[in-house]
Amino acid sequence: MNNLEYDVVVIGSGPGGYVAAIRASQLGLKTVCIEKAELGGICLNWGCIPTKALLKNAELMNFLKHADEFGFDIKDYSFDFQKVIKRSREVSQKMSSGIGFLFKKNKVDSIKGTAYIKSRNKIEVQDKEGNTTDVITTKNLIIATGARPRMFEGIEVDHKKIITSKEALVQSKPPKSMIIMGAGAIGVEFAYFYNAFGTEITIVEMMDRILPVEDADISKELSRHYKKDKINLLTNARVLSAKVTKDGVEVKIQKQDGTEETLKAEMALNAIGIQANIENIGMENLGIELNRGFIKVDKHMRTNVEGIFAIGDVAGPPWLAHKASAEGIECAEFIAGHKTEGIDYNNIPGCTYCNPQVASVGMTEEKAKEAGYDIKVGKFPFTASGKAHGIGEAKGFVKIIFDAKYGELLGAHMIGPDVTEMIGEIGLARTLGATGKSIFKTIHAHPTLSEAIMEASAQAFGEAVNI
Repeated sequence: MNNLEYDVVVIGSGPGGYVAAIRASQLGLKTVCIEKAELGGICLNWGCIPTKALLKNAELMNFLKHADEFGFDIKDYSFDFQKVIKRSREVSQKMSSGIGFLFKKNKVDSIKGTAYIKSRNKIEVQDKEGNTTDVITTKNLIIATGARPRMFEGIEVDHKKIITSKEALVQSKPPKSMIIMGAGAIGVEFAYFYNAFGTEITIVEMMDRILPVEDADISKELSRHYKKDKINLLTNARVLSAKVTKDGVEVKIQKQDGTEETLKAEMALNAIGIQANIENIGMENLGIELNRGFIKVDKHMRTNVEGIFAIGDVAGPPWLAHKASAEGIECAEFIAGHKTEGIDYNNIPGCTYCNPQVASVGMTEEKAKEAGYDIKVGKFPFTASGKAHGIGEAKGFVKIIFDAKYGELLGAHMIGPDVTEMIGEIGLARTLGATGKSIFKTIHAHPTLSEAIMEASAQAFGEAVNI
């Protein structure tokens, strides 16, 4: 058994944990990261990265279906679904191994095992057999244990027929039919992927629209495209139960009018929500305060216990990898004694990588009105974009919201080609206090998709020339 001393111990190596560990080490703090599974956590291994690899396959699959529109005569084609999955796993493994390289480069120690918090300053690490391999004394502890799919009473997840996102990533073949419970980012992304490979998809969502956290216009537009792709959308429908049957699965739902219906399919995906990984790590020994099942933190990611911090999914919404990374840097710099401002949670972009893609940051139109703003709204459709037509993706729009009095950029909501790449411009503009005029007076290259940001801004102030 090893007795070790560190300035910072990080539990979990996801996009929050590994970033926090590296930044802490860069700032001269002796740091170790403890990980019980693969380096990179859920994001690199079972979330963000492998799903994007699969979604690229879906994009190519849809291209093959419409290849004649581009002048290609492809009469017969087939796919090897296991190779599709294999490629996704290889991408994840490559990224995970990269974390190990970054740790060595930045002099971060890494221990594989399960961490258990014995006291505020003492951590034990156990191997798979439950043997204690390391006892670590530390000045600071960062909890970055992440989250997992939320389980609900009545939804009998067996990980074979009723699955979570993890199993959805490694199926040997696409099912003939699938019921997806939940229409957040995870639900709509897997709906797009499996629909592309021929699975009959039904999405069940308790709220009145898919992607309910997005601007209402975005949800409406995505619904239109999903219906066009023959994805069945059941909104205002609450899942009462889901069970495995001899022939597949049965999902019982309750509609808005109170009537019940039983849906049948080969498989079902539970994509309703997530819950924090806070069990069996020793938190009960410290009295760490929770908020709705997630660790409660202040703007510097401090818990109510001195010297203990929490970042990423375990510290609550939004459950996004880039939010976790930002919190990791904030946390490490605060521990190192730097003057920090905390995270601006009003300027964190959200992206959904379906087709058409969805990206947003800042206030929705509804939220801006609720906050009392007199607003100007600009909207530019990609049907008016030469670049969008050129790449065969003339669908969706850019919608930007400004304060009418001062021209302040309040929020932006995009749906269309590569908008997840475009949203960074809006985030930077908001950070720098850009106004509508400063955006549309900035010359954007032509022809580009990002011109839509300039055009939407100009339209909001009555100065558009291309719409």
